[in-house]
Amino acid sequence: MMSTILIIILVLLLIGALPRWGYSSGWGYGPGGIVGVLLIIVIVLALTGRL
Repeated sequence: MMSTILIIILVLLLIGALPRWGYSSGWGYGPGGIVGVLLIIVIVLALTGRL
């Protein structure tokens, strides 16, 4: 249950950090990339049962 909530929160953060939105256009791809890597790590941990 906790891993599902964490994945949903990370997906929302990833969508919000994309440089497509007006407030984040000056950020570049850094924040989106970092959140994307965290999302992949959490998904892998959830699938292996360690989360």
